[in-house]
Amino acid sequence: MQKIVITGANGYVASHLISNLLSQKHKVIALVRGNDKYSPAQRMKNVLFEIDDHIKLEHLDTCNYSLLEEDFSIPKKQLEDIFSQSVDFFHFAASLKFDAKDKDKIFETNVGGVENAMKVFIKHSKPGSRFFFVSSTYSCGNFSGLFEEKFYANEDITHFRNYYEQSKRFAENTVKRYMEEKGIDGHIVRLSQVVGDSRNGVTHTDYGVFDFVKRIGYLSEKYPGSVVRVRIDPDSTQNLIPINQVVDYFMKIVDTHKPLTSVFHFAAKNSIKNYQIIEGINRLLPFQVMMDKNLQRAGLSPLERMIAAGMSFTGSYAETNLLFETKSLDGIMPARKNELTAKAFYKMLEYFIQNELPVKKQTVHI
Repeated sequence: MQKIVITGANGYVASHLISNLLSQKHKVIALVRGNDKYSPAQRMKNVLFEIDDHIKLEHLDTCNYSLLEEDFSIPKKQLEDIFSQSVDFFHFAASLKFDAKDKDKIFETNVGGVENAMKVFIKHSKPGSRFFFVSSTYSCGNFSGLFEEKFYANEDITHFRNYYEQSKRFAENTVKRYMEEKGIDGHIVRLSQVVGDSRNGVTHTDYGVFDFVKRIGYLSEKYPGSVVRVRIDPDSTQNLIPINQVVDYFMKIVDTHKPLTSVFHFAAKNSIKNYQIIEGINRLLPFQVMMDKNLQRAGLSPLERMIAAGMSFTGSYAETNLLFETKSLDGIMPARKNELTAKAFYKMLEYFIQNELPVKKQTVHI
């Protein structure tokens, strides 16, 4: 039984990983912030029982922490217990903001947070411990070509779509610096866009593609029967990876005790085209989206302007065909399964619209 320490443990990917780790009887230390409504332990339980209402929690310890404070503001005795043996430390905690107005907060959390996490790890971890920084494949920014599993130099904001992407690049290089200076066993895991479960369609994330679906869903309830144009290239693609596949990859890393490469891409080999996504939305909602990659703001209807304003983040990914190297992942999982298909993604759309939105519509099967 291994001990796994996870920051940002109640997040979407982290909580699914914890659910699987507990089912395999690993000892998990979940670092979670409390809020005015729930304690850290209750916040953690809430997300875990949403994933599996029969989950057993005897191997879970939840700890309140402050990401940017010295020693995470965790008492010394508690830190000694957490790091009483070698651990795998997964740093998931991050800000998902992207606007220029939030730049300072984004960098404070995403760069300052990972630096503080490394300081805690270096100060308290035992020999044999490993540090995994969970980053994003979109730290590639406006990179053209095959984005390799290696470190890339920091660049100014003109090389990125937003400050979230830039902050992730800077955070990766912070980890690299500590790896070189302190000799720690550190690794970068870049995640592509994580969606629902490819086995049953269950989808509880509203990030990325599903943020767009959520916005269209709300508008379809208010303006049913509308036809709108949206600036999207129908033949561009989205690199989507099912949550169950991501968890499988993390579990393989946990169970691999030989030396690992420094950078991993958890990315799909086969992307989903935008037109497949929009066709699914149009089938399931009383609302029709027409794609036009050359659409200009002038001449947009008020409803189309509303959609364009809501796509300030997702719209920057509507004309991409990103390619990610996966040699490191293939090295530990040569026979990868569960690649997302258009049919499996449609099941996710169907579940999300039926269960996560107030909009209800008779399902259409393909």
